[in-house]
Amino acid sequence: MRIIRSAREWIAEYGEAPSVRELAAAVGLSSTSSIVYQLRRLREIGIEIETRGRPSGRCPHCGH
Repeated sequence: MRIIRSAREWIAEYGEAPSVRELAAAVGLSSTSSIVYQLRRLREIGIEIETRGRPSGRCPHCGH
């Protein structure tokens, strides 16, 4: 799933979990509510994706 892969890649690159907004941008969604919904569904089946509360200000594509 793109959300899981994107979260793992973000953590590997930046050493911290992405915010919900950063995760949404990384998977190409403009709505954070869509990510929140998907994270909730993943949690229901036992997959926990860590996120931070606030965006870091980094671009999810280039890191700047």
